[in-house]
Amino acid sequence: MAEAYDVAVVGATGAVGEAMLEILEARDFPVGRIFALASERSAGKRVRFKGKSISVGNLAEFDFAQVRIALFSAGAKVSEKFVPRAVEAGCVVIDDSAHFRQADDVPLVVPEVNPEAIAGYRTRGIIANPNCATIQMVVALKPIHDFAHVERVNVATYQAVSGSGGAAMRELADQSARLLSGQAIKQPTAYAKQIAFNALPRIDAVLDNGYTGEEMKMVWETHKLFDDRGIRINPTAVHVPVFFGHSEALHIETRDKVSAEKARELLQAAPGVTVVDTADAEGYATAVTDAANQDGVFVSRIREDISCENGLNFWVVADNVRKGAALNSVQIAEKLIEKYI
Repeated sequence: MAEAYDVAVVGATGAVGEAMLEILEARDFPVGRIFALASERSAGKRVRFKGKSISVGNLAEFDFAQVRIALFSAGAKVSEKFVPRAVEAGCVVIDDSAHFRQADDVPLVVPEVNPEAIAGYRTRGIIANPNCATIQMVVALKPIHDFAHVERVNVATYQAVSGSGGAAMRELADQSARLLSGQAIKQPTAYAKQIAFNALPRIDAVLDNGYTGEEMKMVWETHKLFDDRGIRINPTAVHVPVFFGHSEALHIETRDKVSAEKARELLQAAPGVTVVDTADAEGYATAVTDAANQDGVFVSRIREDISCENGLNFWVVADNVRKGAALNSVQIAEKLIEKYI
């Protein structure tokens, strides 16, 4: 019988935490005991796992010595406080927050890109999950980079409001309903401006260089994931009125020429990638019709850049809650138990 692992899911009542429980079950992860944890205000709520209703425990009172692996998705402040406690208790932590991503002694991992980096968890007992927008981009870039070395990336993101949490999703729903009923919207609170039927070209705070924190995450994390700080990355991150699923327009330059046909071939063979790219009217993937509630990274509109000799353009969509967070964490856990613990 395969070894079973006792697992804690921190942030179990949030969208990502719920997806983690669902994916652990769907992928038949060898869970012994499962512990669903959240803040005190959410403790006592019920979540489901393998057909059973589980009471959510209070994170502040939990003894992490009871589990071997902890999946954290409760925000950077929670991770800063509780991840060290979990590690001290002998637990391996896979953290979905931004808190540990740039630490030199914490591996940042996308299993389709750099699974070998998982071995670095032994230094601090922590593995970091990248930002959702970064994950789908690097999964699509990986086969091209391996074949022809990506030198420059110009990316514009079109990001779903679920990345901002439940309040943002409620705000989009409320604004949409009011506007469709001919009513005035309430003063926005989740965002600075109206999100319904709009696009907001700023995610996170603006830094000294004029880029936002969200944009710079894509730069720093891509460099770390590819172990290559020479890749030039120019991002623009935008929120759009979509509930689930991020979209990205990628314009890349490679050291060696890659035809659209070759790029399509490479992407079709890449793990985690689904190519939807024909000349038909429906021959492309979208966040809503293809990516939402799915595990794959979908790539469309693959074409050579007519403005750049070694340029390629393509469109990438993925479910930001699943592949962008929950699934990537579970995939890391699968590789961890397969080869490293």
